[in-house]
Amino acid sequence: QVQLVESGGGLVQAGDSLRLSCAASGRTFDRHAMGWFRQAPGKEREFVAAIKWIGGNTLYPDSVKGRFTISRDNAKNMVYQQMNSLKPEDTAVYYCVAAVRTGPPRVGPPPSRVYEYDLWGQGTQVTVSS
Repeated sequence: QVQLVESGGGLVQAGDSLRLSCAASGRTFDRHAMGWFRQAPGKEREFVAAIKWIGGNTLYPDSVKGRFTISRDNAKNMVYQQMNSLKPEDTAVYYCVAAVRTGPPRVGPPPSRVYEYDLWGQGTQVTVSS
């Protein structure tokens, strides 16, 4: 069984930075991509960032582009998300996700939809005060 465990959340002020980490533990698996989603109270889960495990292509929505940076450490099975210039609207529970690779590496950008990811962490709270 694979577990994704997030860390690094917390309470910060608007304009501050945070770095989230995600550790994958348990049995090894081939991954197509990893990423982050977030969910604020009363809202649907929202795509935040993704990175392809082979090649390192990244994808961001306009809401975080230029402020958030996703990165990976293949050797350590870690994914990170550097979040700068945080805004109150970034307040949410942030989930680490992984898409399992079942065939040859896929071309194109990493996935960005909820159903495209097979594994989810428990989430870490990020609260940005104004």
